Amino acid sequence: MITEIGIVAGEIWHYLDGHGEVPFAKVVTGIDRSRELALMSLGWLAREGHVVVRKDGNDFRINLRH
Repeated sequence: MITEIGIVAGEIWHYLDGHGEVPFAKVVTGIDRSRELALMSLGWLAREGHVVVRKDGNDFRINLRH
């Protein structure tokens, strides 16, 4: 499972690199993965300091940290 989380983290990173700041819901549909797996992968990226996550209403906006 840890390998799949890492692979999806890479997919999220590449998606954000190409799209800039987006709502988390758009990331999930953009990478075509389950919400649960995307959340685990986003946590990985956040813990490593690669993304900025901010609350926006009922969703979160995600962006790469530069």
